[in-house]
Amino acid sequence: MIKRGFASDNNAGVHPEILKELGSINKGHVIGYGSDIYTEQAKQLFKEQLGRDTEVFFVFTGTAANVLGISSVTRSWNSIITAETAHLEADECGAPEKFTGCKVLTVETPDGKITPEMVAKHMHSFDFEHHAQPKVISLTQSTEMGTVYSVSEIRTLADYAHSFGLYLHMDGARIANAAVSLGLPFITFTTDAGVDVLSFGGTKNGMMMGEAVCFLKPGLSSDFKYIRKQGMQLASKMRFISAQYIAYFRNDLWKICATHSNTMAATLAEKLKGIDNVRVTQKVQSNGVFVIIPKAAAGKVMKHYFFYSWNETTSEYRLMTSWDTTEEDIDDFVKLLKKELVHH
Repeated sequence: MIKRGFASDNNAGVHPEILKELGSINKGHVIGYGSDIYTEQAKQLFKEQLGRDTEVFFVFTGTAANVLGISSVTRSWNSIITAETAHLEADECGAPEKFTGCKVLTVETPDGKITPEMVAKHMHSFDFEHHAQPKVISLTQSTEMGTVYSVSEIRTLADYAHSFGLYLHMDGARIANAAVSLGLPFITFTTDAGVDVLSFGGTKNGMMMGEAVCFLKPGLSSDFKYIRKQGMQLASKMRFISAQYIAYFRNDLWKICATHSNTMAATLAEKLKGIDNVRVTQKVQSNGVFVIIPKAAAGKVMKHYFFYSWNETTSEYRLMTSWDTTEEDIDDFVKLLKKELVHH
């Protein structure tokens, strides 16, 4: 068996319950492009989780969910404001600019979270045709730094955005990890907190593929079916994306997976804190651990347990746990790291 590492929760396999669900719906013919009973059932489940006004559209990838979701509420002369660490800025190869035509404006943040005070520098020149017009503030929950916004922090951002006529977008690639960390249902820190557009991910938490673009207020999704088609994200056999969410929500499978990965991250962080010359740099609130490790030792350990460098200048690394991470994985990793630190 290939060794489980700490590079990314994307590297984990698919939860058996998800595979079982895919097998169970792989029978007979259903109408394509989302006009099937499984997609309809999944949409109803999202309404139960996020509110009855929720409109849901399934796409293949998280990048598509973010970019196309934002496309629905912007025009090419708008700007999108987000954290410098956001996937939207750092990991989507310019797709937001290419497909929305919008300017992406960033703010510096020490922990991945943004505040109105940080965003304020971009909130000017409204109704001035020489300046890109701010239209969307985008936050990530949980953040790329493994931190989690509180309900009040999200509500404050939403109120601030709405006071200027902007929308609040949430990149929820790891939204399940955030829900477990907060101990709250999804609706509490999304719809009820004022979020307008949500990218709801499951791939990093046990699913095979596919994300959901969720419009949480009426009227925002009127043209999205055309945007999705032009964005090359309309799945012909959509049941194989949507049916995964049926299993995902059944018996709170999402919570079981996310609870486990969060717990494994906390365990990993606790064991790393006891090692000399190793320092955890961020609060461990979800399934990510950010840690400074001497470069030489990190390089040796990477050959056995691959993980990514986050900041080469400071020798900071990102370690991600998954729904299938084991305590044995953590113990072996820590043992190897201690060994390499002694040698260096």
